[in-house]
Amino acid sequence: MRGSSRVYGDRGGGGVGGETAAFLAAALCGLLLLTGAADAQSIQRPTAYKTLKGETPLVIAKGGFSGVFPGSSEAAYSFASIASAPDTSWWCDVQLTKDGVGICLGDMDLKNSTIIATVYPARKSTYVVDGASKVGWFSVDFNMSELQNVTLTQAIWSRTDKFDYYGYPILSVTDLPVVVKGLPATVTHPSMWLNVQHDIFYRQHGLNMRSYILSTLKSVSVNYISSPELGFLQSISRRVSSKTKLVYRFPDKITSDPSTNKTYSLMLSNLTLIKETAAGIMVPKSYIWPVTGDNYLLPPKSIVQDAHKAGLEIYASDFANDRIIPYNYSYDPLQEYLSFVSNGDFSVDGVLTEFPITASEAIGCFTTLNASKVDHGKPLIISHNGASGDYPDCTDLAYQNAIKDGADMIDCTLQVTSDGVLICMSSINLLDTTNVQTTSFSSLATVIPDIQGAAGVFTFNLTWNNISDGALRPKISSPLSQYYLVRNPKYANQGKFVKFSDFLEYGNDKDLSGIMVIIEHAAFMAESLGFDIIESVTTALSDAGYSNGTAKEVMIQSEDSALLVKFKQQNTKYKLVYTLPQGIGDASSSSLADVKEFAHAVVIDKSSVFKQSLHFIINQTNLVQDLHTAGLAVYAQVFRNEFVSQPWDFFSDATVEINSYVQTVKVDGLITDFPKTVRRYKRNSCTGLGNDAPAYMQTVNVGDLANLIKAQGVPDAQPPAVAPMPVLNESSVDQPAFPPVTPKNAPPGSKPSDAYAVAASACSLLVLACAALLI
Repeated sequence: MRGSSRVYGDRGGGGVGGETAAFLAAALCGLLLLTGAADAQSIQRPTAYKTLKGETPLVIAKGGFSGVFPGSSEAAYSFASIASAPDTSWWCDVQLTKDGVGICLGDMDLKNSTIIATVYPARKSTYVVDGASKVGWFSVDFNMSELQNVTLTQAIWSRTDKFDYYGYPILSVTDLPVVVKGLPATVTHPSMWLNVQHDIFYRQHGLNMRSYILSTLKSVSVNYISSPELGFLQSISRRVSSKTKLVYRFPDKITSDPSTNKTYSLMLSNLTLIKETAAGIMVPKSYIWPVTGDNYLLPPKSIVQDAHKAGLEIYASDFANDRIIPYNYSYDPLQEYLSFVSNGDFSVDGVLTEFPITASEAIGCFTTLNASKVDHGKPLIISHNGASGDYPDCTDLAYQNAIKDGADMIDCTLQVTSDGVLICMSSINLLDTTNVQTTSFSSLATVIPDIQGAAGVFTFNLTWNNISDGALRPKISSPLSQYYLVRNPKYANQGKFVKFSDFLEYGNDKDLSGIMVIIEHAAFMAESLGFDIIESVTTALSDAGYSNGTAKEVMIQSEDSALLVKFKQQNTKYKLVYTLPQGIGDASSSSLADVKEFAHAVVIDKSSVFKQSLHFIINQTNLVQDLHTAGLAVYAQVFRNEFVSQPWDFFSDATVEINSYVQTVKVDGLITDFPKTVRRYKRNSCTGLGNDAPAYMQTVNVGDLANLIKAQGVPDAQPPAVAPMPVLNESSVDQPAFPPVTPKNAPPGSKPSDAYAVAASACSLLVLACAALLI
């Protein structure tokens, strides 16, 4: 939660000068590596969208780029134009002050979006708004002069508050042209959209929104005016230029239009009446794609086609990258936009969004994808436990959909059962990946220090029949459950467990470039289980036809250098991949030389690429460049769609992150829970444009958001300094020789150094019982 006692920047509110606007815009321009045109002419787009007139859907930036910067601030508006489509519209929610000045703020209550409660703690008041009593600090109680020292803050508390300290002033509607003039010459000037939400409320308090809007139109070029009050639109319809479109807005929660006393559902059934006044309508996105109570899409309504038949444009609202969207979209906001602008049946005429860069990407580069034929070139798309973002890890559903979604390589993390069957399972501990704690097998819980300190039920405690007979069910992974983000609940326990031999058939039979075999706990298998993983893997691959030189590529990945050395000594034909320790930021030349002796490629964690503080990128390490110089291919992991998995610099957009790793970092492959997101990226129509790519497909300029915060000069705003990142050295790489396999008739745990299994303590069993209650 945010505190209310802060030291903010010393800039006053209530207006903006031309020099300030120009300086800020120049600073924001650096956030993207803008090397090309604002919008490349060579982009492949549909010859005609299914909008009312076949035109490109409009991107409407709600309060500017309010997903990052405080809404309706100079920074939010400027960056919306810099980072988005050239015809992006600036949305201003018009509120009136006590002295009749129109200001841009998302709500008439200033509490959540400004520091007004700190500046005027005693000026709280109560009003009836939309039929309900509301307590807050309202614009109608303050003259514009009183708002000079009131600055803007981020209204959504789950977003970063670091830009609140800049002291962005409250802008009047007439300030917007000044901000426009400060934009770089290469940036197209935006259209203006004024939204009037509460005309009747202001009239009830002696203020005339109609007069203000009509007066403003004389000095400010306004392209769109919207309102949920049809009476207001009717009152100005004869006084506005034909260049200004009127749009009737359907709100999300209010049931009736106070200007007509008709329900919005009734108004929606009478589009002809609306057409007499307005050129279009705006509806919440759920009006178009309804959503079930458990957050899945229902079939789309006909509202878009109905509006177009009535001669009305239709705009969809409520888009933001950092909200929970229907599970059908796999946490990918770009996919959601495409369902509104390019689904084959209809296209809305525009979208209202707090992250205009993502809407711009969808419309500009993803409505027409390049040829559907799978391209197995760089970067490789490597699944992470199959399509584990949508289905339980390493199940038949996860692998089948990874292939369907366009993975170049599918992966199998090998585990072994008590009867020696190799299976694909993301964890050796069945508590992590199955419902074992709710079955009779929970009594097998043991503590095995060589694997983990806590109790577990391990794959080698059960036979293959025990695992596959139906009592045991897979459990979908939730790597970001601490943020209350869960994955595809309908399929949370669906799918069948997969033997390694079946996995190899998947790989042989489909359009893949190859497979990734991941080996963990190999030394433990050899010493404590008497299981020869090297011989077993080699035999299985040979039996499946992977050793004949004509089959697909096989990669063998492990963090155990001794294991890879052993494979190397056997003159294996397979590509050996070394998993580097998590979080390293550098590597000594001698350690790289050692790795090169036994590996062809490495897997690195994303945390090794960008140094971060409080989710802001501070700088990029040289690790990938050094690995490439050493002759090693680099695969980065793990890419996820959930918005909390990306640093602030990537704008809660998986596509922005992928673009940076491909274009700037130049990794050779991406290991991902969501192969379809990366496959779609590889097929986007802006691929290959290079410096001519549009602004919204340029890569992030590393560290510039943190530098912008640093430039504020406010100590409380600064992300804290971080310790130097660990360095990979020879001692980190070198390991004792791979141990010989203990004879299978030897008792488990005959290794003298530690016991094989320690009976689970009462505390451990209590943990299992508690876990069972959570299922």
